[in-house]
Amino acid sequence: MKRYLVFEDGTYFEGKAFGSNIETIGELVFTTGMSGYQEAITDQSYNGQIINFCTPMIGNYGIAKKFNESPKSFIKGVLAREIADTVGNYQSEMTIDQFLKEENIPGIYDIDTRAITLKIRKAGTLKAAIVDDLNSGLMDQIENWKLDKAQLNQSIIKKPQTFAGSGKHVVMLDYGYKQSIVDELQKRDVKVTVVPGNTSVTEIENLLPDGILLSNGPGDPLDHTDILPNIVELEKKYPVFGICMGHQLLCLANGAKTFKMKFGHRGFNHPVKNLETGKIYFTSQNHGYAVDPESIAQTELKVTQVELNDQTVEGVEHTRYDAFSVQFHPDAMPGPHDADFIFDKFLERLNK
Repeated sequence: MKRYLVFEDGTYFEGKAFGSNIETIGELVFTTGMSGYQEAITDQSYNGQIINFCTPMIGNYGIAKKFNESPKSFIKGVLAREIADTVGNYQSEMTIDQFLKEENIPGIYDIDTRAITLKIRKAGTLKAAIVDDLNSGLMDQIENWKLDKAQLNQSIIKKPQTFAGSGKHVVMLDYGYKQSIVDELQKRDVKVTVVPGNTSVTEIENLLPDGILLSNGPGDPLDHTDILPNIVELEKKYPVFGICMGHQLLCLANGAKTFKMKFGHRGFNHPVKNLETGKIYFTSQNHGYAVDPESIAQTELKVTQVELNDQTVEGVEHTRYDAFSVQFHPDAMPGPHDADFIFDKFLERLNK
């Protein structure tokens, strides 16, 4: 069956339908990863977005739910040049088509993903609709669609959840966390309590944490300005570590500014230079906003890492408090493990 991707500027691409049969609107983004489609689809940082996969084929190793980054996906759609109907992975439980049907996510394959990526790189991130009919009533709604607070809240847990560990205790403020972050902490025997991102300082203190982690998550960091005073209070009392959205929130709390990028960083081939050691490592990234480097100069933060392709701020450290953050994903799921030492750095601070 034919299915169409229609951009907010009126242009469209034709392909074939797979996944759910619903029509939808979202923000269209591309990811450059050559694998890891399951982790991307279940990553809450993609909430509200239609993912255009640059790799020529997805689905070839199927779906094994134990690798999900979250229990439920809130992406708006999937675009692929080709999907695999046969899988050869012994762990696979279902095909990508079956998985998207189960998650109620529409997809289009046999579509020109290369041309779509080039269009986004030139025009910037665009809103788009996935429809089965070019006369769909959904077309009139594309321009006014936005990721609202209600959709963002879908990605945040409703009540605290604890993951066992015999060592230090970290409280993670959740804005749409990835399970792989918890997994990396548990590998280091850390007990993790995940709480909603707007949990009060008093409630956090009552949990007796040794440190605080600010998680990744979808949307504009300015949608979470209500919790910035909490971050200021927490960094005075505990070691604080921010990842992706958590990095942006730590910077905002300390007086820096953020901006929306033209088309963001999504994939795991992003080279980052550590300004303290001179080392360069490839990183997994998924974000559409970044910290304004000029605004850092007016704060007590210092830049510790930069992205070599566009010089965006990839890491900061507080010069007075025990707080630091990175824009990329050191948990590396999917992606290279070059930067997983950053979890060891956080653990060292917990052990001081």
